[in-house]
Amino acid sequence: MAPPRQFFWNGLHVPYIAPWSREKPLPRTVIRIRGRGGEGIGFADELSTADRRHGALWMRYSLARGVGRPDLAGVHPLRHRQAMSHMLCQVCGKSTYDSAYERWGERHLVLMRAVGGQPIGEGERTTTPPVCEPCAVESVRACPHLRKGYTAALVKRAQPWGVAGVLYHPETLKPVLPKPKDSKDGLTQVSFDQPSIRWVLSARDVVTLHGCTTVDLERLAAQGVAA
Repeated sequence: MAPPRQFFWNGLHVPYIAPWSREKPLPRTVIRIRGRGGEGIGFADELSTADRRHGALWMRYSLARGVGRPDLAGVHPLRHRQAMSHMLCQVCGKSTYDSAYERWGERHLVLMRAVGGQPIGEGERTTTPPVCEPCAVESVRACPHLRKGYTAALVKRAQPWGVAGVLYHPETLKPVLPKPKDSKDGLTQVSFDQPSIRWVLSARDVVTLHGCTTVDLERLAAQGVAA
């Protein structure tokens, strides 16, 4: 498979998972359905193989990468899911099962914003896809959010945990405001083993990180050059 085309905007590398202005949520009618496991939400014209994954219903979003203006801080649900499922770099979209992965003892690099430099903890829950070494170095220099502080870790395994999305009320079928303890980026995080998973319209995959080793990104990159 050919690597994804790379796009730049005002000198900045546009992340693979970023949406573009011509990419929009697709119209859909959310209805109540009854299936294996009980009641939940579905689409009136649902296609099970395209609209669901691990039993969770997913947002529909158009695909027009590179068309219009990029939302550098945004996330396209489908490309995010692809990045999380196949361990693709969130910036360039290439596989992180690369030579660096082998050099690091079959581990992936995860980079997160952390103003205080708080390290990534064992079992930490996140919606952040991995990143390749060159894109990580580029990101901490170019991204204004990461310039305020970041943390990096080599991770042995990203275990699927659940989804982050819009939770619907079982009676009114109206979106429910997320609780602060269960929310990030305005989305409610729900694990696959919670009954409420059937009432969420998913926008992100959520994983837990295991075998985490905090690393100095500059030193890690220097070792890569030396190798």
